[in-house]
Formats: sequence, structure tokens, C-alpha cells
Amino acid sequence: MKFMRMKNTLVALLFVFPILTGAACDQDTLDPSGEDLSSTMENTDPMHDTLVIEIGDQEFTAPLLDNPTATAFKAMLPLTINMMELNGNEKYFRLPKNLPTNESNPGRINSGDLMLYGSNTFVIFYKAFSTTYNYTKLGKINNTTGLATALGTGNVAVSISLK
Repeated sequence: MKFMRMKNTLVALLFVFPILTGAACDQDTLDPSGEDLSSTMENTDPMHDTLVIEIGDQEFTAPLLDNPTATAFKAMLPLTINMMELNGNEKYFRLPKNLPTNESNPGRINSGDLMLYGSNTFVIFYKAFSTTYNYTKLGKINNTTGLATALGTGNVAVSISLK
């Protein structure tokens, strides 16, 4: 009888222990569609600095990432730039100097991503798509509602400053 109780306790512990330890583990990061974003989260710790991006009468905010590229970009602010249209999904501007890079292929671009292409091309993406190109991440616009409309279909003046 004593052996059976001990056996039942051991079986219960073996069943409960994985559940308890699994609950304490980090959970994968999912976007609202259920897509696993944990692989895209590396090097995405935000700095305490937030960009203010003004396009016409609209204002968007974006926390900068904590990386050497974002630090160098921040040192260039404030900027008012004329961004060029490319591919119906992004606006770009060639910066006057090269920034440090840590390029990787994100696999997927999302609306509001702020990236550096090469060492001197600042890009604001306003539509999501898959990519085979490499970029260095700078930040991401918090709320992209109205971003595509504000950026329009042609070239556009954009002011960028720190909050």
C-alpha cells in the first residue's frame, strides 16, 4: 500500500513537473496573425530614444533600436529629407555619410520598418512583403495607420527628429 502511494506520487510529479517548468519558460513572440516573430526580435531592444517622423500634417513615432547604426543615425538628427519612391512599398533617402552596419536578411518586411540598406540608404517601408535583401534594423513605427496614405505614391518630404 505504501509502495503504491509512493508510486502514484512519483507518477504525478513526473506529469506535473514538465507543465510547471514549461510555464516558466519564455514564450515565443507571436504577432496577431499567429506568426512566430522570435527570430526577428534579435537586436531589437529599444533605446530610450523615440523618433518623431512628420509627413505632411501626420506624425508617427518609432522607438530606435539599441545598436551602433541607430546611435549613428540619431547623431544626424534632426533631418528634413526628400524621400524617393521605390517599388510601391518603400521610400528611401541616401544619407550624406556611411553608418555602421550589421546587415541580415529579415525574410519579411513589415509596414513601419525603418532600415538601412547598404551603409547609407535610409528606408521607410509602408507595405509588407517577403525579401531576399539584407538590411540593418533601425526601429519600427509604433502605429502605421495612415502611413501609406501619408507617404503617397511619389517622392515626399519627411522630417525626422527625436522626441
